[in-house]
Amino acid sequence: MNVPDFFSEVALDLHQQPTTEKTVDLITEYAKTAADCNDAGIMLVHSRARIETAASTSSRVARSHELQFELDEGPCLDAIESGGSFVSSDVENDDRWPQWGPSVAELGIHSAMSVLLETRERRYGSLNLYANRRNAFDGNDLATAMIFARHASVALANAHQEAGLLTAIDARKVIGQAQGILMERFDIEADRAFDVLRRYSQNHNQKLHSVANWVVENRKLPVTDFPHTVKVELPAMPNGDIQTI
Repeated sequence: MNVPDFFSEVALDLHQQPTTEKTVDLITEYAKTAADCNDAGIMLVHSRARIETAASTSSRVARSHELQFELDEGPCLDAIESGGSFVSSDVENDDRWPQWGPSVAELGIHSAMSVLLETRERRYGSLNLYANRRNAFDGNDLATAMIFARHASVALANAHQEAGLLTAIDARKVIGQAQGILMERFDIEADRAFDVLRRYSQNHNQKLHSVANWVVENRKLPVTDFPHTVKVELPAMPNGDIQTI
């Protein structure tokens, strides 16, 4: 493997992926080549209480991650929690994970390596590499995996940023459409229509975008058909009258 050419190809291909899902899938495939291992997976952190498997190259990778959640131990979780990297040459006899190691050895996994996925702004999760043989990873493999993880982290950051921008743009469009529907139906101004959406959002404990999307999708139905409806007052009319819907 020509290392400079390989990482150049990785950077270009990851940058071209249209979604975060496709990005993480491609990261795991390239990671297998970079570390010369049998399987790879990614754990992503969504919140302190929510970590999930975002990609895996086989069902046993997904199971090895599930076991870490169930047993509350393993190199992937340790990498995320400590911010470090973890390598095991013989998981079955590794004292750091006395329950997880023997369990994944039964799946045919005997070596594991987990490195952190992060940028200066955010910790995304861990890239996790698995091999069928013992003593599969050495210091050079770890160094390569850490370089690869930096490329992967930048790709994840770009994918998240692009997805966030597209979601924000879509939300603004939908809210504008919903405002137009309410303006026409109730003969009100744009500010008053937005206030109606905002009040529904608050009263139903729903995101503003969700309320707007419902109004757009059900434009032929009364607004009062919104799930779990409560009466919402429109802002006072110029003459002081109160409208309700």
